Amino acid sequence: MLPHRNIHKYNWTSPDGKTHNQIDHVLIDRRWYSSVLDVRKFRGADCDTDHYLVIAKVRERLAVGYQAARTFDRQRFNLRKLNEPEVREHNQIEITNRFAALENLNDDEDVNRTWENSKENIHTSAKESLGLHELNQNKPRFDEECLDFLDQRKQDKMQWIQDPSQSNVYNEQCKT
Repeated sequence: MLPHRNIHKYNWTSPDGKTHNQIDHVLIDRRWYSSVLDVRKFRGADCDTDHYLVIAKVRERLAVGYQAARTFDRQRFNLRKLNEPEVREHNQIEITNRFAALENLNDDEDVNRTWENSKENIHTSAKESLGLHELNQNKPRFDEECLDFLDQRKQDKMQWIQDPSQSNVYNEQCKT
């Protein structure tokens, strides 16, 4: 289907380095067949396997909905604090005070403007009394020991690619 050099077509090499096969494929529905731009393998990707990485470039044909196009930069409040009675009372008093100040304004104001004022008051009182919700930061799972191991494995694999007939450290590492 797509013209490539033979080195970019096969995606598995036998441990002796002499046999090459194309055994990994990309399946796609006939409807989306014309969306496939290119399929090839990448030898440089280290996927911890004896297969090479197969990548398909696909033309994106998605309709963007109205909600997906909007940006969501809402502030998330720490609502768990409302379970504490003191915080709940403080929040209720804060909202009541802010709405009491709104009642003194003119009644002939625009409905949209009144809504914006109400929304702003609720947001500011929630921000002051509840605070913002902080996302939990995950611990890094990739430390220096992992990087050193991957570098060593990459060097051994490159050595094996240079001389696949030689039984070297890469073959031993693949068995463990």
